[in-house]
Amino acid sequence: MFKNSTILVTGGTGSFGNAFVPMTLERYSPKKIIVLSRDEMKQWDMAKRFDGDPRVRFFIGDVRDRERLYRAFDGVDYVVHAAATKIVPTAEYNPFECIKTNVNGAMNVIDAAIDKGVKRVVALSTDKASSPINLYGASKLASDKLFVAGNAYSGEHGTAFSVVRYGNVMGSRGSVIPFFMSIKDSGVVPITDQRMTRFMISLEQGVELVWHAFEDMIGGETYVKKIPSMKVTDIANVVAPGARLEIVGIRPGEKLHEQMIGLEDGPYTYEYDEHYKILPAINRWCNDPARIKDGRKVREDFFYTSDQNPHWMETSELANWIERNREKIGAI
Repeated sequence: MFKNSTILVTGGTGSFGNAFVPMTLERYSPKKIIVLSRDEMKQWDMAKRFDGDPRVRFFIGDVRDRERLYRAFDGVDYVVHAAATKIVPTAEYNPFECIKTNVNGAMNVIDAAIDKGVKRVVALSTDKASSPINLYGASKLASDKLFVAGNAYSGEHGTAFSVVRYGNVMGSRGSVIPFFMSIKDSGVVPITDQRMTRFMISLEQGVELVWHAFEDMIGGETYVKKIPSMKVTDIANVVAPGARLEIVGIRPGEKLHEQMIGLEDGPYTYEYDEHYKILPAINRWCNDPARIKDGRKVREDFFYTSDQNPHWMETSELANWIERNREKIGAI
């Protein structure tokens, strides 16, 4: 699908972009991938990986800057919107800044994509956007709603917008696995609550879900990958075997268990072999056969949470994954 096309990734120097760019270059051989971000040092470091590859371009810019986005989107066919303020405490203590990036930035991306004739946009979301209790999750829920409604703004033959939602990205910078690895030699690992669970997904799986969304979307769909759960205590025991687990209590804005599909979304959710698809209630799009395709409607009381997940990751599976990926854990 991407052959001879131009793709732009906002926030492209983050964990997702560092996986998406090389994987997409290898599989699809696009004409060009533009990495847009506001951090020149991250761009400098990332550019070294693709030195001499004319298909990879770097563009300094911020999704808050509407005019800059219009320049960046010129001639672009597909956009992955990965830019966001993501750290929960950072958003709680800097709420205006979070809104500027996650909500206003989403509006700017939508307007620029429509006005510049971008074909399709996939926006990355998070499990925290489902029944949110913190500002990060609430801002991403607002962003998701904006991208879904963007299809009405662009018209039937205009830019199509969809959303991809997934959970904790294994090994990404700032996530639980590299954090536990950084303190394991102390002999003590802080645990917020021994009952806590989280969804687990690799960056590669996240990229593959985005690829699928681009190929499958009509516009307005929210794609949710079927992924395993783990107890945080099991993660700690794999990363730091023998360390003492110190219960420190749940932090502000943190959930005991994460949720990717809530009860309220159940009536609009369809199941597929490897993912779920939440269809929008607006404009009767939830009843559109072109969006449903071969999906199986879930039961009315369906929900998808990390503690009630039928699929759990074994500790041996996590240990093997860490061993295979040790060098890049926490690096991006």
